[in-house]
Amino acid sequence: MDRRRILLIDDNPNDVELALDALDASPETDIRVASSGAEALRLLLDCGEPLPDLILLDLKMPHMDGLAVLDAIRGEARLPDVPVVMLTTSGDERDIQASYAHGASGYVVKPLEFGQFRAAMSTIQAFWMGLNRRPDLR
Repeated sequence: MDRRRILLIDDNPNDVELALDALDASPETDIRVASSGAEALRLLLDCGEPLPDLILLDLKMPHMDGLAVLDAIRGEARLPDVPVVMLTTSGDERDIQASYAHGASGYVVKPLEFGQFRAAMSTIQAFWMGLNRRPDLR
């Protein structure tokens, strides 16, 4: 079986640590982290790198926010079908609408309590990496 790949894009080291702890890092799953939009795009545009099966993208980042990263992903010929789930602290309706308008596949507000956060991450991973079916992007 092919390894499943997740790209986590988040500038907050504490949130990254929590997400990595909450995600199931099984031997079949490779989780990469980018701490900025620019770093994420470098990874995604490197044709030598395999495409992720799922991108978890923070909305509120300095220099290049999640919507700008999402626009770049959706505008790239080899990336438009990669699922991008916004994973953010913002529950603002304008942010939710903007994310979907820019091509987000899903939008999840990070729960503050770790048990709920772990459950949310488990659900995201189970759906996008297991239940959801899509064409092979490789």
